[in-house]
Amino acid sequence: MNLKNQTVLITGASSGIGEACARAFAAEGAKLVLIARRGDRLERLAKELRDKHQISIWFQSLDVRDREAVNQVVQELPSEFAEVDILINNAGGAKGFEPIAQGDPQDWDWMLDTNVKGLLNVTKALLPRMLERNQGHIINIGSIAGRQVYPNGAVYCAAKFAVRALTQGLLMDLVHTNLRVTTLDPGLVQTEFSLVRFHNDNDRADKVYKGYLPLTAGDIAEAVVFCAGRPPHVNISELVIMPTAQASVYHLHKELS
Repeated sequence: MNLKNQTVLITGASSGIGEACARAFAAEGAKLVLIARRGDRLERLAKELRDKHQISIWFQSLDVRDREAVNQVVQELPSEFAEVDILINNAGGAKGFEPIAQGDPQDWDWMLDTNVKGLLNVTKALLPRMLERNQGHIINIGSIAGRQVYPNGAVYCAAKFAVRALTQGLLMDLVHTNLRVTTLDPGLVQTEFSLVRFHNDNDRADKVYKGYLPLTAGDIAEAVVFCAGRPPHVNISELVIMPTAQASVYHLHKELS
């Protein structure tokens, strides 16, 4: 499917996989709606991509956890961007790395509200318009953590298990329509993910990606574009992407330094 002039809304677009998706879809000539909390980063990214690709971009600083704000932003989308063809639910992440007994409930709230409720908020706001047009594609960025639970990550894993369940539920809800639903579940990707998880501890975050070649945000964005670009009768319902050095959440081959 030709992605030129398709309207793509990306949450968490200010960095990492979201930013990489913005770059990848801009290269395809898509129109972009960029959503993230850090508006200054969005502004710089939008200017760069407009200048480079001569495409239409609209951006808005927004926290997907705020349901009322999400609904207002979607209702007030400029007419050029109001018909969203592809939604990329990317906003999310992990905070904390402790057993449940030592976990911080504020971290739990952030993970569940962002990864799960944020995804629901944006999907619910956009889905009625997609149903009216009987077309659209919802792509959820999940994780291998939504398939396998690992020690000290129970709440984040629970959030990503929920993303996978919601994706499967949406597939069932929409099977009688032309809408498509995808979950893309990466293994270890080098982004700001670990920096956020370890509360800005750079040294600890850097160690996560040492001794092997992790995935890049661009690797994931390339796969997202592939899923979105299939013919309308083809739906990539689930896609798992891992670094060659990773076999599961428990199996990662690191070279000794």
